[in-house]
Amino acid sequence: MKRTIKLALAVSLLAFLFPSGKSFAQQGTSYKNPLPVKFGDPYVLRTKGNKYYMYGTGGAAKNGFAAYSSTDLVNWKDEGQVFYASNPNGWSDSTAAWNGAYWAPEVYEHKGKYYMFYSAQWKDNPGKDLENFRIGVAVADQPTGPFIDLYSKPVFDPGYPVIDANVLFDKSGRVFLYYSRCCYKHPVESEVADWARKQGWYDAIEESWVYGVELKPDFSGVIGAPVLLLRPPVKMDDKQAEWESRSVTSKEVNRRWTEGSVIFKKGDTYYMMYSANYFGGKNYAVGYATSKSPLGPFTKAANNPVLQKNTDKGGVVTGTGHNSVTYSPDGKEMLCVYHARTTATGDERVVFIDRMKILKNGTLVVEGPTTTAQSISAGK
Repeated sequence: MKRTIKLALAVSLLAFLFPSGKSFAQQGTSYKNPLPVKFGDPYVLRTKGNKYYMYGTGGAAKNGFAAYSSTDLVNWKDEGQVFYASNPNGWSDSTAAWNGAYWAPEVYEHKGKYYMFYSAQWKDNPGKDLENFRIGVAVADQPTGPFIDLYSKPVFDPGYPVIDANVLFDKSGRVFLYYSRCCYKHPVESEVADWARKQGWYDAIEESWVYGVELKPDFSGVIGAPVLLLRPPVKMDDKQAEWESRSVTSKEVNRRWTEGSVIFKKGDTYYMMYSANYFGGKNYAVGYATSKSPLGPFTKAANNPVLQKNTDKGGVVTGTGHNSVTYSPDGKEMLCVYHARTTATGDERVVFIDRMKILKNGTLVVEGPTTTAQSISAGK
């Protein structure tokens, strides 16, 4: 009887401390990948008040986006849904393919407001395209929303489907938008495409490319024409061709991706991380390129990829990609936040956080993927 009473009290205490669906704690100030967050394309915002908010694809009960909050990047609270597609200015089509394709939200703190850039299916679709993605921006007074679309239309229409918005508030005062032109209806000739045809596998190889363009200060549109920044290699002897073509060479699909870009500046160098290969496959991986200007030209790094599956080395992680970058509470450690899969999670995308650093020679290194317990440097 005493054992039963003690067990009941223990269960009650745990339920009080960690109410179901509301928060999770790992082990004090340490954590272990993957986090129990089922997000794809995770983005972490660190506010001026030194609190973290995580947004991503999935996790919302209805069409839109959910969020988690944390003070230490270890213990997270489920903040519920923070954006609904049905808001008064909603421009998207929730009935379109992939339930409206509400993907890859990123939130930025700017002049006392919070701005969410995201991808979705545009309801203006006279050609009835399966992939009619555009980028929108929503605003809120708090990082937990509710986010309301700033305008009743996408930020701009380049004439082709676009996803994976990333924004740079440059020290010059200018604001830049980066995005990925989708593979959809975008066949590209290359030596890899020729090789695939000779194998009898595919008639054409479609590609996605990363572009950059300056944003108007009120986010109502763009300034000038988009600039092509990154694309898959044309030549098979290009050092980047092997890892960026694995989706094709492993016969997964007739597409090569360049997407999920994230840009930041260190010293006088702009670093752009990006993901390549099929986002739903095991070969999804991350590389980076550098430039002295926010609109390039960018040069891909010799040590690419910097993050990839580890199953060929006895690990359990695959599909590493679409990352964001944040810093530890004490500001001393740079961290790579990304999604991946494990043998235990199957096709479910879950969140990983691993250390990354810029070496003295400018080389970017990600110390992952890891699945062992580790700690994050705390603030004072």
